[in-house]
Amino acid sequence: MSTTVVRPTPTDPGIARERTVTRALRVVGVQNLSLIVAIAVLVLVIGSRNSSFYLTSNLQSIGTAVTISGLLAVVQTVMVIMGGIDLAVGSIAGLTSVTSAMIFMQAGSTVSFVGALAIGAACGVISGCLVVFGRMPPMIATLAGLMAYKGVAQLVSDGRAQGYTGADPFYIFLGRGSVLGIPFLIWLFVLVTAAVHVMLRYTRVGRNIYAVGGNDTAARLSGININRYIIGVFALVGVVSGLAGILITARTGSGQPVSGSEDLMFQSITAAALGGVALRGGKGTMGGTLLAVILLGVLLNGMSLLGVNPFWQNVAQGLILAAAVVIQQLRNGERRVGLPK
Repeated sequence: MSTTVVRPTPTDPGIARERTVTRALRVVGVQNLSLIVAIAVLVLVIGSRNSSFYLTSNLQSIGTAVTISGLLAVVQTVMVIMGGIDLAVGSIAGLTSVTSAMIFMQAGSTVSFVGALAIGAACGVISGCLVVFGRMPPMIATLAGLMAYKGVAQLVSDGRAQGYTGADPFYIFLGRGSVLGIPFLIWLFVLVTAAVHVMLRYTRVGRNIYAVGGNDTAARLSGININRYIIGVFALVGVVSGLAGILITARTGSGQPVSGSEDLMFQSITAAALGGVALRGGKGTMGGTLLAVILLGVLLNGMSLLGVNPFWQNVAQGLILAAAVVIQQLRNGERRVGLPK
């Protein structure tokens, strides 16, 4: 007596649903999906403890609060994808903040804006040249930059806030303006993130950055000018860090020589690692970094609303960074130090 086995056909509803789920996971990514779930859980938990979390004003506050650290996270992502790291982003932001305010007092908003971006680019190029021509590891070159740029900012400002931009229409719009009811800072962050995403995913420059981070020897043999890309990415990081410094000036109304440089640097690295960027380079997406920035913003805002001691915010960020790196290393099958796999 024969038994007939009924096999599912490609048109069966179960197979169709499975393919839809698989396709969605491929598009969104497991890493991004886990971040989305984490954000949703945080929103529900914090909102259940304090209903003011859901107020439009508070949601906009989260958006504006993460703009500066988010901009730095975006370019830090590019740097890590290329196989490097930039510890000087916060110090560059502090330097350009104070210099933009000082230039503004002498030459107006347009010159101060362009001048601050140029100073940021110069700082980035200096770091890139130290890596390329001084043969310094990116971590050491930018660690030197972290201290040097911070010191220069303190020297030129005598360690005090400089200038006053609180009455200038341009800086008022940058810091507190809105478009279609949404703060301009959020629009600016979205615009920069989208531009960098397009560059990484759809241009030859982006493909070459991934190639350099994935295998610099193979990239060099394929004809990619690695030195040019290293200096170019450092310059990009410097320009965006300069923009972040201008936004600090716009939000505070004056130039801030020491504007949380180490905190901004740490948050940018945490967002990149949490977003799934491979710390060895060659892998990462802007979508993951964007979700990580949102997650950190929701977490810090929620802790403030719930009256958690501010010092615990640093503890939470440190634990998040450690957990993100451990998960990434285990997923990649990294060998434990001193032990067999």
